[in-house]
Amino acid sequence: PGAVLWMWLTGVFGIATKYSEALLSVKYRVKTEDGTMLGGPMYAIEKGMGMKWLAVLFCVFTAIAAFGIGNMVQANSISTLLNETFQISPYISGLVMTVITAFVILGGITSIARVCGFLVPFMAFFYVAGCAFILALNFNLIVPAIILICKSAFTAQAAGGGFIGASIMMAARFGVARGLFSNESGLGSAPIVAAAAQTKNPVRQALVSSTGTFWDTVVVCAMTGLVIVTSIMKDPTGLAQLKGASLTKAAFAQIPFIGPAILTVGLLTFVFSTILGWSYYGERAIEYLFGKRSIAPYRWAWVGAVMAGSVISLPMVWDFADMMNALMAIPNLIVLLALNGVIVAETKKYLWDGNLDAEETPARSAKDAAYEIAEAEFEKLTTMNKTDPEKDSE
Repeated sequence: PGAVLWMWLTGVFGIATKYSEALLSVKYRVKTEDGTMLGGPMYAIEKGMGMKWLAVLFCVFTAIAAFGIGNMVQANSISTLLNETFQISPYISGLVMTVITAFVILGGITSIARVCGFLVPFMAFFYVAGCAFILALNFNLIVPAIILICKSAFTAQAAGGGFIGASIMMAARFGVARGLFSNESGLGSAPIVAAAAQTKNPVRQALVSSTGTFWDTVVVCAMTGLVIVTSIMKDPTGLAQLKGASLTKAAFAQIPFIGPAILTVGLLTFVFSTILGWSYYGERAIEYLFGKRSIAPYRWAWVGAVMAGSVISLPMVWDFADMMNALMAIPNLIVLLALNGVIVAETKKYLWDGNLDAEETPARSAKDAAYEIAEAEFEKLTTMNKTDPEKDSE
């Protein structure tokens, strides 16, 4: 239970991380010939730090990790859940999901944004409503559950479990609280889509992006944790031995007749939106590496992976995806530390000075900045030589 508290705390700190990621992503984004905005840690690394090789590494890790944690694991979660709840064959659910995925991602970012914008509110409503109902049933156990969570939080096992679940694990392995509603802070994936937003300046979009971490981890994970802990306290014999999704499913079974269905609908909408969102992350990474022509083959491979993930066992994919996620985070955290001065300066310029409605100033690359400094120094030396009497007498 103590891991729940550490996830809450990690979510609070993740708000700052998500804010910083989105700010740099928008500031260093580029505009293509067709007007599309491209951004993410790779552009911040290249333009802000001048380290193209590190940007390439980030994109390699992202393009590969997307197939694991953003595709096959999610597809397997859906097919397994439908099979356990409604006895639907994984082959049937996989085929349907593959067709729907192909239809949506071929429409590009506009189509993805439209579908996700439609699905996520339904996910939030069903899931939060279900959690609220269960907490109402277990109302007398809420305070004891909070006390138990706080008391058991200060152990090495709880701290490790909470931080790993919140910062690295990105899907359903440890249940809804530690995976399906993960906030992605620190990985560098979410800023890729933040860069596509229509916004006046980097700080406005950074503020919007950071709120997602609050709702995902602090609110949703708080409710999930309390639902699970109160359910275990209510029925320690029946639930204490369960883990992950099975435990969450058993907790939702307290809702008469429709409990498992509410959980299924909520998770279906979220998991499918995750598949669509990660397809965009992977596309932007592969485009950065090989150009726009590589997007179409990547999309077809993505569609095929959905079907494959629906019908196979994924323990090795889980381990591989977790490793790739960790490798993604390293370049992203490096650029956040290296450009922390830019983050502070932009925040002061637009937020602290009350200029949230101001248009953004185009970002300079590290190379352009170096050229400008060199030119300024050269001009300064030239001016000094012209005004130096000794130089003139010579």
